[in-house]
Amino acid sequence: MHGQIFVEALTPERVLHPFPLVLIHGGAQTANNWLTTPDGRQGWADWFVDQGWVVYLVDQPARGRSAWQPGLDGPLVPIPVHHVERLFTACAEYDDWPQGKLHTQWPGGEGKGHSGDPVFDQFYASQVPWMGRIETESAVSRAGAALLDRVGPAVVLVHSQAGAFGWLLADARPELVKAIVAVEPFGPPFRDDSALKNVPDRSWGLTLTPLTYDPPVTADHPLEFEQQRRVDPTLQAGWLQKGRPRRLANLRNVPVLVATGEASYHAAYDHCTVAYLVQAGVQVEHMRLADRGVHGNGHMMMLELNSLEIAALLNAWLIRTLAGSDA
Repeated sequence: MHGQIFVEALTPERVLHPFPLVLIHGGAQTANNWLTTPDGRQGWADWFVDQGWVVYLVDQPARGRSAWQPGLDGPLVPIPVHHVERLFTACAEYDDWPQGKLHTQWPGGEGKGHSGDPVFDQFYASQVPWMGRIETESAVSRAGAALLDRVGPAVVLVHSQAGAFGWLLADARPELVKAIVAVEPFGPPFRDDSALKNVPDRSWGLTLTPLTYDPPVTADHPLEFEQQRRVDPTLQAGWLQKGRPRRLANLRNVPVLVATGEASYHAAYDHCTVAYLVQAGVQVEHMRLADRGVHGNGHMMMLELNSLEIAALLNAWLIRTLAGSDA
């Protein structure tokens, strides 16, 4: 079996919402991210079930319970301890982006956020090697579309690397994706100009693999981008389409929420993703957690001390956005 995804289904005693949630984890993670936190608190999956949602938890292809196949899947890359500390758990101690010093919500005791702290070690034990982005995008596009064909209309909730999958699945199955909740999605569009850049340019704007644009993208008429003027020294200057923008035709009727933590490295560029979506004709709302009175969050907000407060904000947006929708 190659390219398969393992999907765990959680069903409440009483289903209160017309569509299930499909939760897809980010890079170096598995669906375990949604089940609990490294210090043993309730995870988002059980919390959303308590609110009456059917929840599907996906392990990306060649990751976790979706077995990697030697000779078929590409090479796997582990995530180093120092990378986890800098980007996820102890970013207040580094000077890699201006907002990082505001990070306060990672759990733990003395030495929290670093190797040797029991909470950090529990989290790092859950980190797994992962496959290249292009290969994973292609595999999730196929397997995720098959999942939607099986379960029917759904809300897709994605985090980090999986942000690309929200756009790709809505592009492949626009009638089955009722909304996208993008928690700090893979970005920014086209090119990352930060000191943390570690991915190639996204020639399709939001993804490394094709999306449907109107007018169509062809070899003779490729997407072209131009960098915007920086207006705030703490924020990246994003890239938008050059000239008359093409529309993301299959996403135009899919409501999107982009959620961003106050202290995450995404705080410096998620606005670029939102601007790109708006230019491409997508209905999108940007939820900056700090603007909602939720402070101190880094990139792994679903594991942090106030994680359920954030889940409640996402839940309220979904209920408001899907009001009146029929399954």
